[in-house]
Amino acid sequence: MRIAIVLLAFALAPDEEVRRLQRDAILIDTHNDAPMRTRAGFDIGKTAAFGDTDLVRLRAGGLGAQFFSAYVPASMVAANQSAHRALEMIDTIRHDIVARHPNRFVLALTAADIVEAHRAGKIAALIGIEGGHAIEDSLRLLRDYYALGVRYMTLTHSNTNGWADSSGDIRKAGVKHHGGLTEFGRSVVREMNRLGMLVDVSHVADDTFWDVMETSSAPVIASHSSCRALTPELRNMTDDMIRAMAKKGGVIHINFACSFLTRQPAVNEARKALQKKTAARLRSKSSEEHEVTLMVKTELERGKGVPVPATIGDVLAHIDHVVKIAGVDAVGLGSDFDGIDCAPAGLEDVSKYPNLIRALLETATRCAYCGPRRRSPENRVRSYFENSLARTVANRAATLRSSRAAIEA
Repeated sequence: MRIAIVLLAFALAPDEEVRRLQRDAILIDTHNDAPMRTRAGFDIGKTAAFGDTDLVRLRAGGLGAQFFSAYVPASMVAANQSAHRALEMIDTIRHDIVARHPNRFVLALTAADIVEAHRAGKIAALIGIEGGHAIEDSLRLLRDYYALGVRYMTLTHSNTNGWADSSGDIRKAGVKHHGGLTEFGRSVVREMNRLGMLVDVSHVADDTFWDVMETSSAPVIASHSSCRALTPELRNMTDDMIRAMAKKGGVIHINFACSFLTRQPAVNEARKALQKKTAARLRSKSSEEHEVTLMVKTELERGKGVPVPATIGDVLAHIDHVVKIAGVDAVGLGSDFDGIDCAPAGLEDVSKYPNLIRALLETATRCAYCGPRRRSPENRVRSYFENSLARTVANRAATLRSSRAAIEA
């Protein structure tokens, strides 16, 4: 069984070709924020009235493996509740998603677990912590999280923590920055390497990224970022960053947030005005701001004439850019569903992945830089994303074995 990370766009390809690719490949998404909802009581097994993710739509989209985010808001730091929230988020993934629906999900800790889940017709659920403040400056907590099943950690969220600078506040006056990673931050990266936990550089400041690349002995991922060359957002990655990650076997996973995919000021402003107006009306239905955001997103997607800044073509453009500058093994999929307020038209939720598969198949028929061999569009799409995550995990495992051998010596 071979692992493939398949990404999406919009064009025409025979449905049978799409279905065959979904059967043979394993569609992996490295970032989904649905656990924020399950922690609040949402049953992912039931069709949701709003939001991007539920079991019915996951199966319709053909997801084979999903990294669920154990997101820890920056507000937890001041409340001294970061570790508490991290444990709640890990628990909701393990209990409210996997244990509550054992016939549909299985907790995956290795690449082999993903393959076995696919063979069993189940969705592999993996855990990634979003926000390094979750460890509360403790390597002991980091090790505990790994023991509970966490397999990647995003070093920062939108806030600079005690050991790593974030892109979210790097230009904010009054915030104390470190100039990248502190020495303790470097020890966090080294311990993640030793454990076999993937280092995720989405959200980090540029100096932090380069310190990570200097420190890490294992491949690094960006679990949900896009290309800064196409959309100049600090959350996106520069070409030099993408190449540096690829050189070490790492992968950038494209984020579906409209603001990370394209810049259309007039459309963006019109949509923001509608979002604000709709949110004011819907706040009576929920006290949770995140729930309101998802309700607004769903209502606007169902409305006629509502401006949408991004298209599936924009997702394809970011994928295409990575392939051109760093190769087909350097790109993956990190939608950020249930964590974004706007998704591309035609790719509104997890059920829409077949649209992207069709587009990639179509693009592969006219790809001028896909390699010297003549291959079918399906095989070209396979070659874009096959073994991307598996290779990263395998390289991580090799690093872990080498580290242990050195310690034992």
